[in-house]
Formats: sequence, C-alpha cells, structure tokens
Amino acid sequence: MRLNRFLAAAGIASRRKCDELIADGRVTINGRVCTDFSTQPTERDHVKVDGKLVQVEAPLTIAMHKPAGFVSTRSDPNARDTIFDLLPTRFPRLFNIGRLDAQSEGLLLLTNDGDLAQQLTHPRHQIEKEYEVTLDRPWDSAFTEKLLRGITLDGKRARISRLHSIGATRLRVVLGQGLNQQIRRMFYAVGYEVKHLVRVRVGTLRLSDLPRGAWRMLTKGELAALKRTQKKPGGRDKR
Repeated sequence: MRLNRFLAAAGIASRRKCDELIADGRVTINGRVCTDFSTQPTERDHVKVDGKLVQVEAPLTIAMHKPAGFVSTRSDPNARDTIFDLLPTRFPRLFNIGRLDAQSEGLLLLTNDGDLAQQLTHPRHQIEKEYEVTLDRPWDSAFTEKLLRGITLDGKRARISRLHSIGATRLRVVLGQGLNQQIRRMFYAVGYEVKHLVRVRVGTLRLSDLPRGAWRMLTKGELAALKRTQKKPGGRDKR
C-alpha cells in the first residue's frame, strides 16, 4: 500500500490531502522525513505525521443527518457546535466527505476510507447530490433555464444539473458540483433567498428517515453501491 493510501486508510485525510502532507515533508518513517510517494510502509514501520504516530484503523463510514446550527469541521474558533460533537468518543478519527454550511442540514458522510472520500469528492466523478430547497417566495420558472445554463461564481461556472418544483416555494435541486454555498448563492443571484436547505441524497445513498442529529453505519451493500457511482449521462430536468 503506497504511502498516501496508508495515511488515508488511517483517517488522516483524503489521498489528495495526504499527497500534500508528504510533499511538505510532514511525514516521517522510522524517524526520517519521507517525500517518496512510492514508499510502501509495512506493519513494522513507525509512520508519523507532524510527530504523531499513525495507526491504521478498521474502515468505517457513517451517514449522519446534520442538524442546522452545527458546523462541518472538527473545531470552530467561534466555539459553535460541530458535527463531531454528535459522535461517540470511541470512534476512530473520521473526516467528513464534503460539507454542509452551518445553516443547512441533511445527509453528510463521514469516513476514514481515503479512497472512498477521493472518489466522492473529486470533480471528475461529479457525484450527484440532491437537495430540497425552500425559498422566501414562490418560484418563477422563468429563471430555471438560467440556473441550468449556469452562472459565474468566484470565476467558475456554477450549474444546477436538474431542478423541479415540489411546491410553490419548494424545489428539488440536483448538483454535480460542490462549490462553496453554491445553491444559496445561485438563487440569490436571481433574486431569491434560500430559507431552508436539506441534502437528501449523495450518489445512491438517501437520507430517508434518519432523525436530525442521528447517525448510522453504512451497510456493505450501500458502500459497494457508492463505490460504483459514476456520473450518469442524460438531459436536464426542467420540470
């Protein structure tokens, strides 16, 4: 197992982030800095990141229903509640796959499987994420095409993959991207404020009836389905 995969399997970070740690000289093996990406540590080697011993834990991936008011980070300088406050202390170190802003709620995945995190977050895979959005006033479908074509946010083209109404002020929105607060900012750009935002699906996995603040372990079948997830071809849904 190459060094970046070893670190990712230990729950240090995604493989891409682990590559950065290696390149920055923050990883040592048996007391020596290692910047060789092809190195394959054995169980007899002492691998450390920033001086802390790395131990490979059994793989664990969970689904959480993140409540509003919790931040998707391990610690917050403003002393707000974090998603990790909702987990048992006995858990191995997990990192979240993607984020939801503090005001949003819904499905969030946490794992110590770096390969899974890489697949679900890398832009080339464009894993679908589905949301239920409540607006401050009734939706004018004349703006739908503009959001499907895309608008520029921070120099990047932000697009909504599919959008359809489920009520006067409620929409179902599907993204293949993951830009910062993308949905809120896109609707704001066409004159709307998002009052409530819930992520209900990531790839093949749905939030279903998981209560707010609760979590559960993924089944083997759910994990296998997520790992098979790829971008699906097809047109845009403008209903």
